[in-house]
Amino acid sequence: MNRCHKCGTPWISEAKIPGVKECCETCSAYLHCCLNCRYYKPSAHNQCYIPTTDWVADKEGANFCDEFVFRDAEEAKDKTAEQDVARGTLDELFGGQDESENKGLEDFRRLFGQ
Repeated sequence: MNRCHKCGTPWISEAKIPGVKECCETCSAYLHCCLNCRYYKPSAHNQCYIPTTDWVADKEGANFCDEFVFRDAEEAKDKTAEQDVARGTLDELFGGQDESENKGLEDFRRLFGQ
């Protein structure tokens, strides 16, 4: 289901993609923007999976990209769940971000007499 990147409101329309200046009914965020696109990838060139796209500075703003395809909100939700599981596993393995980080700093200072 197609959802707004900002508030998660479903976008229901007969059109395949939203118009360039179309906004979310709930939060008024642009729908035809990078953050709603299936190809948006922060680690890629131009932050887009398709390397030939032009640079878009405002990822939340409306754009005229011909490659725009609405991302699947359920797929993004599944990836977030996978990332949470991976983060939890790493925290268990390496001790997480809680007091162990402060303990390490204390050990470091004690080792070097600070």
